[in-house]
Order: sequence, then C-alpha cells, then structure tokens
Amino acid sequence: MERLEELINHWIWRQDFWLPPGVSWKDIAEGTSDGSRHPLPRDLLISLPLALGFIALRFVFERVVALPLSRWLGVRDRVQVQVTPVPKLEAFYLLKKKQPSQSDLVVLEKHCGLTQRQIQTWLRQRRNQDRPSNTRKFCEASWRFVFYLTAFSAGLISLINTPWFWDHRECWRGYPRQAVAEAQYWYYIIELSFYLSLLLCVSVDIKRKDFKEQIVHHIATIFLIAFSYCANYVRVGTLVMLVHDSSDFLLESAKMFNYGGWRKTCDALFVVFAAVFLVTRLVVFPCRVIYTAVVDSLDVFLPYPGYYFLNGLLLVLQALHIFWAWLILRMVHKFVFVGKVERDERSDEESEADEDDEVGEEEYNWEQKKGALNSKLASLANNCVLNNLTNQRRKMNSRTPKAR
Repeated sequence: MERLEELINHWIWRQDFWLPPGVSWKDIAEGTSDGSRHPLPRDLLISLPLALGFIALRFVFERVVALPLSRWLGVRDRVQVQVTPVPKLEAFYLLKKKQPSQSDLVVLEKHCGLTQRQIQTWLRQRRNQDRPSNTRKFCEASWRFVFYLTAFSAGLISLINTPWFWDHRECWRGYPRQAVAEAQYWYYIIELSFYLSLLLCVSVDIKRKDFKEQIVHHIATIFLIAFSYCANYVRVGTLVMLVHDSSDFLLESAKMFNYGGWRKTCDALFVVFAAVFLVTRLVVFPCRVIYTAVVDSLDVFLPYPGYYFLNGLLLVLQALHIFWAWLILRMVHKFVFVGKVERDERSDEESEADEDDEVGEEEYNWEQKKGALNSKLASLANNCVLNNLTNQRRKMNSRTPKAR
C-alpha cells in the first residue's frame, strides 16, 4: 500500500507540476496549522459517491416533483404515430439514424417492396418515435434549474463577504498558505459531484445540438475544479463556479416555461438570461477571472506547468462561451426582428436531422391535408352536379302537365 501511494505521489501528484517552484504540499498544510481546513487531493474522493447520490436524487425529483409540476404548468407532448414494424427498415434505422442517401433508398426499395416515398415516411415516423417528449425535457430542465439556483444562492452567500469577491488581486494574497472555509469546501465538493453526475448521465440525457461542446465543457470543468482545489487555487475556483451558475438557472427556467407554452414568460426570461450571460461570460469572466489567473498570479510566482494547465482550461471555457454567445445573439436577433423566441439555439435544439424531420413532417401533413381537401372538393362538386340534375328533373316534371 505504501508503495502504491509513493507511485501515485511520484507520477500524479508531482509537486514540480502542480505547485509553483519552491512550494510543496507541506507549505500548504503549514498555512493552516491553526486547525482550519487546507486542501488535500484525497478530499475529492468523496465526490464519487456524492455523484451517484445526485443521480439517485435526480431520479426521485423528476418523478415526485418535476412530473406533477409539468402537468400543472400545462406541458403537453406531441402525439406520435406508431409505425408498422418492418424488420429490414428497423435494422437500417438502428444502424444509421440519419437521412438515407439515394443509394440507400434504392437498396431498401428492392428488399422491402415499398416505394421510396413510403420508406422515407416510415423512417421519419420512426425517428419521431425516439424524439424526446416535452415532459422529459421539462423534467431535465427543472432538475438543473433547482441545482443551479441553489448552488448560485449558496455560493453568493458564502463569497459575498470575502475580500477576493470584490478585489480579484486578493486571490493571491498569502498564497499558498491560504485556509479554506468549510462553506467553500462543500461548495467545491458539491459542484464537482454535480458535474460528475452530468458526465455519467450523458449517454441517457437528451442529446442537443451542442452535445460535443457540452462534453468538452463538463470535462474541462471537472479538471479545473479538481486541479484548482489540489493546488489551493480555491479563491479563483469559487469565482469561476459563481460566474457560471449566475446565468445557467435563468436558461433552465426559460426552457421550463417554453415547454409549458408560456411564451411571454419564456421570452422575458430569455432576454434576462441573454443579458446576464453576455455580461458575465464575455466581460466579467475574461476581464476579472482570467486576467487575475494569467497576470496577477505572476506577482506571486513564475510560470510553471500547472500555471499553463490552469489557464489553458480557463481559455477552453472562454472559447465555449464565445460559441454559445454567438448562438444567443442569433436568438436575440430573431427576438428583435421576428418578435418571439422560436427555439433555444444554445442547447435546447436537437440535431439537424430532427429539423429535417420536422420539415418532412410538415410536408407530409400538408400532403395529407391537400388530399383531404381534394376529396372534399370532389365530393362537393359531385353534390353540385347531382343537385343540378335534380333541379332540372323537377323543372321538366313541372312542365310536363302544362304541355299535356
């Protein structure tokens, strides 16, 4: 066991990588010799069982709280058409869920005995069956809303009286001998556990248009939280988490009202979210958090591998912020010139294939309506012809006695 711990300390917790030159793990511990808490890498192990606890809590919350709330807010699901089972088309769909090519349609037409139009309609209806319902999306959004709102409120209460909340240069005063308050410790552990639970549930959660970007965001956030805690960059780390939580709960609340059909409330919340997101992610985060990590930290220590690692993760997050800000500005443009927010382009829009399905479904519905309209017109025309013939007969019958 001691040999394993030595190997871990040598290859994973190397002081020359994680800590500035001349700083050791003992220096961090000596700074809290009065009995207050100091960061230890093993403290993060508790986040693994807590992540599993978050998954279980989410399961209960979505069924006990979110589901009744969705019904109260009027969330309605689309009526899905159940397709007739076709084994060969089902096998093709499970293998390739995207739009089939022309060559695929030709091959399927030979094997299934259906026309290409029928095959496209079947695949479109089959994809619609797998599309997540509004109730499911509402439950997921409500769970994240509750967590982000609770985390932001708790984080703001624990940080508002700290000196580094108002002056970012205080993040480095006394480093590395900086004690960690109990509230800040649990703020770290709960945030890390939550993002671990999101990463563990990524295969069963709803896949959105920015699915890959969300994966990168979760991984970068987990590494950033873990590294900043081990290297005692807790003050900077708490600011990063607070900035992120400040706008996320607004986005999730806008989604909830969107699924419930509360358009005006959704639009108002989206405008507030867009303003908070653009200010915190494009102004506060780069000008205060990244600036203090890149520039102010050099007044305390020289650049070292952990310095580049920390700032690299912060820049990855900033790149994702710019990407999402571009999507949000597109939505603001639609809101100003169209008058309403049609979709949440940041993270609530499904894949492009689903968009094509919606267009195809509209065309299919239009064809059905067109056919029904034609049949009604035909029956109306027939009725008109019959009425004309009946009227002519009546006239002839009425004239016959006079002729006699």
